[in-house]
Amino acid sequence: MAVASFNGPSQQWDNLTSQRGNLSELELLCAICGGSHMSRDHWQYMETLPSDPVDMVDDLIKMGLYKPDSFDLADTLSQTELRKQLFLKTVSKGDPKRERLVNDLIKLAGGLDQAFAAAFGPQAGRFFSDAQRISSVTRREFLRNVAVGAALVSLASCTPGGSDAPTAPGDSADVPENLEKTDLKIGFIPITCATPIIMSEPLGFYKKYGLNAEVVKMPSWGAVRDSAIAGELDAYHMLAPMPIAMTLGLGSASFGVKLASIENINGQAITVANRHKGKVNGPADFKGFVMGVPFPYSMHNLLLRYYLATGGLDPDVDVKIRPVPPPDSIAQIVSGDIDAYLMPDPFNQRAVFEEVGFIHKLTKDLWPNHPCCAFAASDQWIDANPNTFRALNKSIIEAAGYASDPANRPEIAKAISERAFLNQPTEVVEAVLTGNFDDGNGNRLEVPDRIGFDPYPWQSFANWISSQLVRWDLQGDGKAKTAIEGKYDEVGQDIFLTDLARELATELGQSPPEEIYKTEKLAFDDFDPADPSQYIQDQIDKYGV
Repeated sequence: MAVASFNGPSQQWDNLTSQRGNLSELELLCAICGGSHMSRDHWQYMETLPSDPVDMVDDLIKMGLYKPDSFDLADTLSQTELRKQLFLKTVSKGDPKRERLVNDLIKLAGGLDQAFAAAFGPQAGRFFSDAQRISSVTRREFLRNVAVGAALVSLASCTPGGSDAPTAPGDSADVPENLEKTDLKIGFIPITCATPIIMSEPLGFYKKYGLNAEVVKMPSWGAVRDSAIAGELDAYHMLAPMPIAMTLGLGSASFGVKLASIENINGQAITVANRHKGKVNGPADFKGFVMGVPFPYSMHNLLLRYYLATGGLDPDVDVKIRPVPPPDSIAQIVSGDIDAYLMPDPFNQRAVFEEVGFIHKLTKDLWPNHPCCAFAASDQWIDANPNTFRALNKSIIEAAGYASDPANRPEIAKAISERAFLNQPTEVVEAVLTGNFDDGNGNRLEVPDRIGFDPYPWQSFANWISSQLVRWDLQGDGKAKTAIEGKYDEVGQDIFLTDLARELATELGQSPPEEIYKTEKLAFDDFDPADPSQYIQDQIDKYGV
C-alpha cells in the first residue's frame, strides 16, 4: 500500500476548492473537521511523507501523531486485537463512553472489517488486509502499515482548532442517587423528530445522569406501541397524540402512558411526487390522491386533515390517507403506491435529495411551533422507577435545550446521521436541522425554524389534539367523543406532565413558561383551549367536515 494511494483525498480537496470559489486557503474550512486551520496540510503531509517506512514512522513521532512505545504494544497484540484496538482508538477518539457505540456499529456492519471499511473506505481495508499477513512480512512492511494506520487515526481524531471533539455541556455533573434502574432500552423511529432521544446516547447526556441507555431503532409506530404494551422497552419516542390515544384505548387496548416532554416542534412537511409537479398549488388539488402519514394517531394525520378540509375536501372521502412507516415512504412514492405524504424529516428532504419529490408545504406554515413527537413512558414503569424516570426525562430535556441552539446543529446532524441511528446522508440531516435546504422546485430556502426543540408540553397542545380526535372520530365508533368531550382539561393534565417538565427545565437553567395554556394561532384559525367543543363546531360550520 504505497503512500501515493492517498492521492484520492487530494483530488477531493481540489474539487472542493474549485466548488468554493477563489477564496484563499486560510479562509477555507477544513474538509475533515470543519476547523479553520490550514486544511490542505492534511493531504500535503500524507503525500510528502518519506517513502521509507522507518523514516515515515520517525516523522510521525516527531509530529506527535504516533508514540514510539506503541511498537511494544503492537508486538504483543494478536492480529484481531491489533485491528480492534486501532479501530476503537480511531472511532471512539479515546473516549470510553463511545466504545459501546463503536461495538454496536461493528455488529450492524456485519463485522470488524466491514465496519472499518464503512468508516474509512478502501484504504483502511487494504491496511488491515496487509496487517493480517504480519507474520509473513518484513519488519519494514509492518512499520509501513502501522504508520499508515497511525495517519488514519490522526485524520479521524482531527477536530476544529486542534482541540477535542465538541461535547455536550455539563458532562461532569454528579450522577443522581437512588436510581432504580440504569440499563435502559428506549425505542425510537429513525427521524429527526427523535433528535434529543438519539443524540443523548452518542453525546453523553444519558451517561451524565448515571444511565446506560441504549436507543433501539424500531420499524414503525405500531411496533413502538406494541413493544410498549408488551414491556419490551423502558421508554419511548412517541407521536404526541399517541399517549392520549393509548391511555383512552383508541386504536388499541387501553394502556396508560405519560407524555413527559416534547421532542420537537415543527419539523414536518407535505411532500408530493415529482410526477405531479405543476398540478398542486393548494389543498383542493389533492382530491383523488393517495397520501401517506406515519400513523393514524399522529400530528401528521391530524394536520393533514386540518389542511385538506380548508380546501373543501373530506379527508375520509375525497382522498385516501393510509399509514406508511417513514422509512418506506420514499420507496412508496417512487413506486406510485402513494402520490404524496405528510411525513417527518428527513424523508421530505430525502425525497428532494433523490429527485423524486418536492416539498409542497412545511407544517410550521400550518401551525407555527406545533408539537410533533414526544418522550413518553408507561404509568407502570414510572411508578416502579420514579427516580430513573426523572433522571431520564431530565437528560432529554437538557438535550433538547442543547439542540435548540443553531450553533450545535451541524455537530448533532453528524452524530445522529450514523447507520445505527438515522442512517441518512449527513447533508440531508443537516439541511433539515439548519433550515438551509432545496425544496425540489428549484428554490434554495433559509428557514431557521424548520424544526425546533422546545420540550415544554403545553396543555393547549393536548386540548387541540383531543379536539381533533373528537372531530375526525378515527375509529368511527364515537369512542373518542365519549372519552374526551367535557373532560379536555382532565385528560390533558393527566397525560401531559407539564409541571414536571417545567420543574426539570428550571433546574437545568432553562426558562420554561409559568402558564400551561395559551391560544394557539394556526394558519386558518385560532384555537382557544378553554372551549375545544366550540372550536370543533366552528370548523364544521366553516368547512362542512
